[in-house]
Amino acid sequence: MSAANRTDIPDEDPDMTYCVGVVLKEGLVFLSDSRTNAGVDAISSFRKMTVFERPDDRVMVLLTAGNLAITQAVVAVLKRRLDAEDGTPNLMQVDSMYAAAECVGDALRMVHQRDSRALKDHGVEFNASFILGGQVAGERPRLFSIYAAGNFIEATADTPFLQIGESKYGKPILDRMLRFNSSLQVAAKSVLISMDSTMRSNLSVGPPLDLAVVRTDGLAMHHHSRLDVDHPYFQHIHNGWGRALTAAFAGLEDPPID
Repeated sequence: MSAANRTDIPDEDPDMTYCVGVVLKEGLVFLSDSRTNAGVDAISSFRKMTVFERPDDRVMVLLTAGNLAITQAVVAVLKRRLDAEDGTPNLMQVDSMYAAAECVGDALRMVHQRDSRALKDHGVEFNASFILGGQVAGERPRLFSIYAAGNFIEATADTPFLQIGESKYGKPILDRMLRFNSSLQVAAKSVLISMDSTMRSNLSVGPPLDLAVVRTDGLAMHHHSRLDVDHPYFQHIHNGWGRALTAAFAGLEDPPID
């Protein structure tokens, strides 16, 4: 159903979610929350991670943030085009991740052309952003951030992670810990600490969490798990990081302000 025909479109804040993607020499790591917020009495969970995969040929992970009606429409367009026979490029046909990012941008512009006026008439801004990462056979893993206009940027070895949604609380740990040569384990631990920090500071970001790992040249999903707050490892991260911060703070000398 298009946005023009809906009367219950949630006017979501663009920061009512948090997603992060990391590109490394060893592969890629992705993490997304599942909380959406259309008001204090309308909080629910929707998966923000979609996987497109053809083993031994390509694997792609798409993370979404922003207005749920818009992001779901874009994902629906991308899935519908997989079976289209009109020659429109789709994610299973493109020969590079750059071309895959172009496909997402094109789908986003199509949804904007179709629905933006109706959304505006209902007082809803056209608000959506995406992270797309993965690997197509014959090239290295790549990671892109795609904006509401359909344009995009690519992560680099100097800046190996991208965030969408409520990014400010979880950025410091990523800046300190992540390098292009970091291991997948370090990256996974870093993004989980980043998510925990965000959840602690913003109640509109919340579980379940989707964690995905893609190994370079594996051309298939290496690991994909769904974590709730009571998951043993997430509890280990939450409690251990809190204790470590408290101990580090206590170990610093007090400032000379007497």
